[in-house]
Amino acid sequence: MARIEQSDGGAVVIIGSGAGGGTLAHELTRRGIKVVLLEAGQRQSLASFSQNPGEAFGQLTWLDPRTQSGDWDPVKSYPTLPAWICKTVGGTTVHWTGATPRIRPWEIRARSTYGDVPGASLIDWPISYAELKSYYQLAERRLLVTRRNGNPGMPASNNFKVMYAGAKKVGYKRVHTNYMAINTRPGDGRGFCIQQGFCVQGCKTGAKWSTLYTEIPRAEATGNLDLRSGCMATRIEHGDDGRVTGVVYRDSEGHEQRQKARVVCVAGNAIETPRLLLLSESAKFPHGLANSAGQVGRNYCHHINGFIWGTFNQPVRFWRGVVLGGIVEDETVNEPKRGFFGGYHLELVSLDLPTLPSVGLPYGWGRDFASIIDDYRNMAGMFINGEDFPQANNRITLDPKVKDANGLPVAHVHVDEHANDRAMRQHARTQGTRMYESIGAKRVVLSPTTPATHNMCTARMSANPSDGVANAHGQAHEVPNLFISDGSAFSTPGSANPTLTIVALALRQADYINRQMTARNL
Repeated sequence: MARIEQSDGGAVVIIGSGAGGGTLAHELTRRGIKVVLLEAGQRQSLASFSQNPGEAFGQLTWLDPRTQSGDWDPVKSYPTLPAWICKTVGGTTVHWTGATPRIRPWEIRARSTYGDVPGASLIDWPISYAELKSYYQLAERRLLVTRRNGNPGMPASNNFKVMYAGAKKVGYKRVHTNYMAINTRPGDGRGFCIQQGFCVQGCKTGAKWSTLYTEIPRAEATGNLDLRSGCMATRIEHGDDGRVTGVVYRDSEGHEQRQKARVVCVAGNAIETPRLLLLSESAKFPHGLANSAGQVGRNYCHHINGFIWGTFNQPVRFWRGVVLGGIVEDETVNEPKRGFFGGYHLELVSLDLPTLPSVGLPYGWGRDFASIIDDYRNMAGMFINGEDFPQANNRITLDPKVKDANGLPVAHVHVDEHANDRAMRQHARTQGTRMYESIGAKRVVLSPTTPATHNMCTARMSANPSDGVANAHGQAHEVPNLFISDGSAFSTPGSANPTLTIVALALRQADYINRQMTARNL
């Protein structure tokens, strides 16, 4: 691993090492570009991952304080945890469950497709689907996605067989074991999946793609990466011309440091990315860096979600197999006759027994709750994943009262659900219930919205600078050497799990940054 001097103003500084930041670090370093990669969390490994759920949660989760408000369920159910994301080298690619469907063509034209929906701040993505598709194909080859490029699909678990039977019973046709960035056979220097489940604790075999043990070690091998773990970025600085000049951060011992930069790329997840931009206010940017249009932190999207559990007379043992190893795609369409715009899919899901009561069930302790837990062996599960609508007032702001360990305002998350979101969730719950009941479920249990969200759109790409923060390459409209490199840049969320799209955009952004640096435009 390289050591880049803090006074070296020729480096690219990337903040965050997950799907966007870790991928971008590898792509730039392999082109000979020097990169400083700042990660607030510590570095784990296949050997250090804990398979004890409580230990794993503490080891990987972002537990710094956050506050929230609004009418969505987590305000009541999880007041201190609006989003379950990671704070570790590799970011949420350590915690994710590997599902990699693509956003659909009409979903990147949300404003054109759905029209002027009252209360929604819809826009079209400023890129073509043909170009996005070409980078999807590259990303799928990099991640060895199943059911793509000749890679075999996941084996069918008992949980999937239950899903499949119910889906066919109600007339669904597009049902399979999902597109997964999890090896079904050894490849890319990684092992294969042994079907032990509970991928969110870190994959002990490395079968699941993560920048922790793919992109980042390869970037280090180029000799161009300086990875600094335990380093929390607190401010991005700029010169008189408005171009960024460096990043201020607290190192692993709590000391303030300053790294000069030629380019800064922010990939801290869609909550911490806008928070950092807002913390970087100045006389030139009094409302936050790159925020003259007031768009930083707005339009927060998290996907329509919720668990659907079915209990049966016979054992399912849903802990055996890949967590999200199944998908029903028939509802991933735009058919307003259902009572809402946009679409959703149902994905297979399972939770370990200690996590199920705290995340997956809407009940407190009591006899009814105990009766559900008693049926854990006989339980099957699905997860709703649907397109929610951006709203200008669903946003990330700085809490004026609550401070973090560095004395800085924490992120405040505000979410009010749109009527379209509620209608979609209800339709999905009805269909999931029909599926399980059609094959003899004793009982179907529905969960509220959980903090296991996908976080997007808070520094979005837009053709018009008044509608977003960045252009079609994630380059800030106002600050040409500042880039948004994570799900914050999504213009709208679509209905697909976001990681594949984040990787695709990072690959595309790396090509652009390389061209611009070569041309001396950056």
